[in-house]
Amino acid sequence: MIQFDVLTLFPELVKTYCDFSILKRACESDLISVNTINPRDYTLDKHKKVDDTPYGGGAGMVLMAQPYVDAYESIKKTDNTCTLMMTPQGEPLSNDIVKELAQFNQIIILCGHYEGYDERIRNIIKPREISLGDFVLTGGELPALCLIDSVSRKIDGVLGKIESADEDSFENGLLEYPHYTKPRTYRGLNVPEVLLNGNHKEIEEFRHNQMLERTKLKRPDLYKKYTDKQ
Repeated sequence: MIQFDVLTLFPELVKTYCDFSILKRACESDLISVNTINPRDYTLDKHKKVDDTPYGGGAGMVLMAQPYVDAYESIKKTDNTCTLMMTPQGEPLSNDIVKELAQFNQIIILCGHYEGYDERIRNIIKPREISLGDFVLTGGELPALCLIDSVSRKIDGVLGKIESADEDSFENGLLEYPHYTKPRTYRGLNVPEVLLNGNHKEIEEFRHNQMLERTKLKRPDLYKKYTDKQ
């Protein structure tokens, strides 16, 4: 089981998402647990304030170090714990990183807001910084949920059939092949005949070729990396 501990000013956002679909079943089956810690509960300010104006001037508000550091230090750590900070400054999240994170027993995630963190939060906690890409969101909850969702898919039993994850995009360096279901014909578009003939070798070859074509068309960077390894 992986325990996710999320430091967030908006715990309802995290809890609500985890109350549905695959993550809900994973929690109910004790394959994962998702806990939230609100830094407001640890602030020394009587008004529950967790941010203030930046030294040196500038727009926006900065998250104060004390509430976040105290909230983090309140968490009981395991012997196999990883601490992450969701930030645009971090390394881009990838399938390789997701598989690496799935080996931990506990993942602690810091979710920021407003203009950003007091730098001393980084200095004291020393988290691994992770980004979803070169864009900025209002807060770290959405990136944290993306990470929880993607890591959970790597845990045996979460998807029912582990093969579901093995065939995902990026697992073998290529994008996933196209899928079809009933009806066989829809608005003049037919399911490829090879998928209907029951010849598993031909189906496997067709799907592999589709993966190559899709990757070459949509992600030439991945295609080049894949072909260079062959």
